[in-house]
Amino acid sequence: MTNETQIRTLDAGALKALAHPLRVKIFDLLAARGPQTASSLAALVGETSGSTSYHLRALAAHDLIREVEGRGTARERWWERPKGRIDMPGPDEMTSPANRAAAQIVTSEFFRLRHETLMSYLNRPQSDVPEAWRELGITITTHLDMTPEQAMSLRAELEDIVESAIARYRGQTGPDVRRVSLRAELFDLPTPPTAMPGSADDTVEES
Repeated sequence: MTNETQIRTLDAGALKALAHPLRVKIFDLLAARGPQTASSLAALVGETSGSTSYHLRALAAHDLIREVEGRGTARERWWERPKGRIDMPGPDEMTSPANRAAAQIVTSEFFRLRHETLMSYLNRPQSDVPEAWRELGITITTHLDMTPEQAMSLRAELEDIVESAIARYRGQTGPDVRRVSLRAELFDLPTPPTAMPGSADDTVEES
């Protein structure tokens, strides 16, 4: 039985099964929207239910998704993402050209969808958002001057915050509950900063 804290690192076979833009989108939708059928996914992605059913079976063959127990019929099956976290190896971690190509497809598509979701949020009319949620969205960007040790310490702090939120809120249900996207990014820039120490920071905060 998997749980929320287990991490599955995708092997080459699972990565290749996922290496299709529509399969990545289906995989992402099952995480964002919960269990779906081939028909409901078809409506979301603009494909036929036959197409989504084919891709669902391909994902299920590598245990990337599973059928929801006790729900649905022989003609209308429900699918879900298993609980637990997924670690997707990057292209640089793959040893063969085919595996690197698969990892590149999966990584590129996931980040494309991530950006698409962010832009959809930024461009969404306030009238489409329930009043209680209108002041809660926020994006923050800043640039810091850090040593590798300091950056690793900050990474650990961010991971602790995310893990705490997962433990408290994952799987919560109720009339006021909505799915929330929580994102954390921390990485070095390709060139060193030109600003002198002590210069004003450049934090940008947008709601």
